[in-house]
Amino acid sequence: MNHQALSSFIWSVADLLRGDYKQSEYGRVILPFTVLRRLDCVLADTKEAVLKEFAAKKGGDINAEPFLLRASKQSFYNTSELDFKKLLGDQDHIRENLYDYIQGFSANAKDIFERFNFFTQVDRLQNSNLLYLVTEKFANVDLHPKRVSNQQMGLAFEELIRKFSELSNETAGEHFTPRDAIRLMVNLLFIEDDEVLTSGKAVVRTIYDPAAGTGGMLSLAEDHLLEHNPNARLTMYGQELNDESYAICKADMLIKGQEVANIVAGNTLSDDGHSGKRFDYMLSNPPYGVEWKKVEKAVRKEYEEKGFSGRFGPGLPRVSDGSMLFLLHLVSKLRLKEDGGGRIGIVLNGSPLFTGGAGSGESEIRKYLLENDLVEGIIGLPTDMFYNTGIATYIWLLSNKKQAKRRGKVQLIDASSFWQKMRKSLGSKRKELSDEHIEQITQLFGRFEEARLATVFDEGGRELSRVIVREGHEPPQASEWILGHRVRIAPLSRILPNESFGYRTITVERPQKDESGEVVLGTKGKQKGKPQPDTRLRDTENVPLCEDVEAYFKREVLPHVPDAWVDHEKTKVGYEIPFNRHFYVFEPPRALEEIDADLAQVSANIMKMLKGLGV
Repeated sequence: MNHQALSSFIWSVADLLRGDYKQSEYGRVILPFTVLRRLDCVLADTKEAVLKEFAAKKGGDINAEPFLLRASKQSFYNTSELDFKKLLGDQDHIRENLYDYIQGFSANAKDIFERFNFFTQVDRLQNSNLLYLVTEKFANVDLHPKRVSNQQMGLAFEELIRKFSELSNETAGEHFTPRDAIRLMVNLLFIEDDEVLTSGKAVVRTIYDPAAGTGGMLSLAEDHLLEHNPNARLTMYGQELNDESYAICKADMLIKGQEVANIVAGNTLSDDGHSGKRFDYMLSNPPYGVEWKKVEKAVRKEYEEKGFSGRFGPGLPRVSDGSMLFLLHLVSKLRLKEDGGGRIGIVLNGSPLFTGGAGSGESEIRKYLLENDLVEGIIGLPTDMFYNTGIATYIWLLSNKKQAKRRGKVQLIDASSFWQKMRKSLGSKRKELSDEHIEQITQLFGRFEEARLATVFDEGGRELSRVIVREGHEPPQASEWILGHRVRIAPLSRILPNESFGYRTITVERPQKDESGEVVLGTKGKQKGKPQPDTRLRDTENVPLCEDVEAYFKREVLPHVPDAWVDHEKTKVGYEIPFNRHFYVFEPPRALEEIDADLAQVSANIMKMLKGLGV
């Protein structure tokens, strides 16, 4: 049974819930029962050994937990004599027995069901006479690891969570990360770590996700690593705010044998669950376009009291979007350069690229990242890539251990045209990255060179084919393909110096004049004898950081307003990354003769059709 068939079968439990539960509430029952059944199946083979060990150690002074863990051969256990099969044997006491069964789990597993608020749902199901029926339904689903692998189970979890998310009608910021986007991020993150990707080398790396969700990013990172090097070990860390997502992530980590204490519940921004820790790799798809007003007091306190010794020293973004706070949080957790350094992959929307003028919190954050040479690259993704939002998104790659060729530079890749249409839309997700797309984008980033995309269109504007034109190669001409077809050449990969994103905002003043048209001069202090600025005529200009202010002023301003001057005391340095501007290609409008000919042809066709109707 593949993961889609499995998730569909599990979701069929919803047929029992219909009427007693709203659609948006189905997940509150289905998700914890899925986890419970999976844990039940995982522990089945060692059940008798655990019960025997528990009976031997019960009542003694010795701590039984290490012995029970060894007997279960997992990082969790259950000391109850009950299992799903036995639960069905006593229909009259199903509620009490289910309670006892869950209480038999080790503390780390029991916490999962507490986070699900599972007992509330058990009572509700019992009152609706549904508890036995639902338990029976899940008992008939075989989730034993020999039948359903960890990867299949993870995919089924993802499918269930997606369905629950859609029915709950969550906001665009609370989306779920699709696997194709995660695979691309993981590829880009590990691309330079030859040691960890070399088969046979027993290396250990740490990876962290501050908005872990159900653990999809962490799990796929591990899969990618083990695929290349089965001897490698990836120790996973994460934090998650949503209780249900946290519960599923923790269950997944339990099943995979990870240290579940590394997955922490709570708000990453106000209560860092991994304070003081640094990591080799970090992946995240934090909520964006979501305000951080709830944690504003705690964040501002850290900013004001700790400054650069805390996480948010460079600045604070506007309260309406907290995504850049997650970016700063990750940067603060990069493994120190002298200890080997670290790398970050994070998905953000377009706002962090350009929102905020010089001196704003967002601009100051960009300034810190670029002046400290932390940004390796930014990849623009297609729209409609995520389940609950169709907006444009970007993968930022950051590192404090840049290769020599990358130092002082940022690579921009416009991968917005790298997609294929999905056979069936999933929520807002209508596009996906194919394996070929992921490989092409990974190679573009890995080569670290400029490239162009040549796209061939037919006369009707339909795309026929495309080719990536690497640096030093000439793009194909239309005649080399098919006469009459058009070739569009557009930038695909750009490499720019860090300072190209900086600018100075200068304040241009013009003199105040009296009723007779004379310039008003100051009469006191430093302003005595100097022209007084007219605030109504005040203007600002953004001057590229790599350009001389005076030269720019003489060339762009003085020819239009000869009496203007620059107030240098008001000059501010800002940074923005106008991503789309670097990939814009001007396409001249069609000739009027062509348009007239088309209109004449359309008019002639209409008249012909009308005559055919006898009008």
